[in-house]
Amino acid sequence: MAKFEKSFPFSNKWLDDRLAVNTLNRVLSTEYWIPKNINFLWAMGMVLAILFALLLVSGIFLLMYYKPDTNLAFDSVNYTIMTEVGYGWLWRHVHGVAASVVFLVIYIHMFTAIYYGSYKQGREIIWISGMLLFVAFSAEAFSGYMLPWGQMSYWAGMVITNLFSMGSLEFNGLVEWIRGDYVPGDAFLSRFFMLHVLLVPLAIIGIIVLHFGALRIPHVNNQDGDEIDFDVESKKYLAGETKEAKVIRFQWDFLSKDIFVLGVFMIFFFYLVFYHFDFALDPVNFDKADGLKTPAHIYPEWYFLWSYEILRPFSKDIGLLAFAFAQVIFMLLPFLDRSPNVAPASRRGLFRIWFWVLLVDMIVLSVMGKVPPMGIFNTIGLVSALTFIGLWVILPFITMFEKKLKD
Repeated sequence: MAKFEKSFPFSNKWLDDRLAVNTLNRVLSTEYWIPKNINFLWAMGMVLAILFALLLVSGIFLLMYYKPDTNLAFDSVNYTIMTEVGYGWLWRHVHGVAASVVFLVIYIHMFTAIYYGSYKQGREIIWISGMLLFVAFSAEAFSGYMLPWGQMSYWAGMVITNLFSMGSLEFNGLVEWIRGDYVPGDAFLSRFFMLHVLLVPLAIIGIIVLHFGALRIPHVNNQDGDEIDFDVESKKYLAGETKEAKVIRFQWDFLSKDIFVLGVFMIFFFYLVFYHFDFALDPVNFDKADGLKTPAHIYPEWYFLWSYEILRPFSKDIGLLAFAFAQVIFMLLPFLDRSPNVAPASRRGLFRIWFWVLLVDMIVLSVMGKVPPMGIFNTIGLVSALTFIGLWVILPFITMFEKKLKD
């Protein structure tokens, strides 16, 4: 039997000699150590991975019947897929709900990292790669929003591509180059179709590999910000001192917790798919795209509303600068936070106030982004946008003098 396993292709020994599968399993699973003192919020990464898989699978099924043509796209989505294809409605609901819920989980994941300081002291690449994933998912969501070729798809595409004119610089040639025409049309739809089904998913997969690779080296942070000697604590665990050890294995100790949280999340997810899918489908987008009929109020999907509202209250040039600031500033968080402490915000004085004001401010921005910019709404939007910018300007100063926490 041993001789057979040694010589037979694709046996465990044969693969291990060529791909080091046992070493890979040990490094990534059985000897990948996770702190004990973490909560369910650390499972959001696994939830995101499953949502991305659902988006890929459902997207493949939708791709079989979708027509990237301005004359056929709308009917291929709203008639062919929804009424003629067996369970086509289910795949569209799964894809639409997952595309929306994935941003809810991303924001939870992002603010968890900010709250617990999981971007500091050796974890900067984890944070930066995570923010690159946010940008890539945003590009994927926007390109996908164009494909149903409804009214909001068309006009959102018109508004967003107009941003590339750079305000008073009037780089209209760049806008036309992106669209492939003066206004969104066949070339525009084909280009965003390519981005959505090929280029951006490849970028997401590449950044995911970088993100998990970066996550493996400095180890996962914990909810108390404790510095853990993983070599010492893992030896305790392997010696049978599991109660005294401050770490657990990724497989299956931590993974079992991940799976439990994932199970609860999937109940919530499929409730939305079957009973409340309409939240992910804008009713305006059930009207076919018409370049001669502008919707009364143009707005993006909910997960872009906060950044859209930062753009809206200002003049064209200042608004573009504020919008660019909002897109970049989160990436710089590890370098703007000058505190030496890796600890939850509840133990960090002024930073605790900063965190909660930022969270509330982004919620207010999101709400204001959905309503017409009139009267009191315009004033609230302006104040919220200025507050967002001001919070990031003062961050280095309120963290620079933060005292070192005692153990």
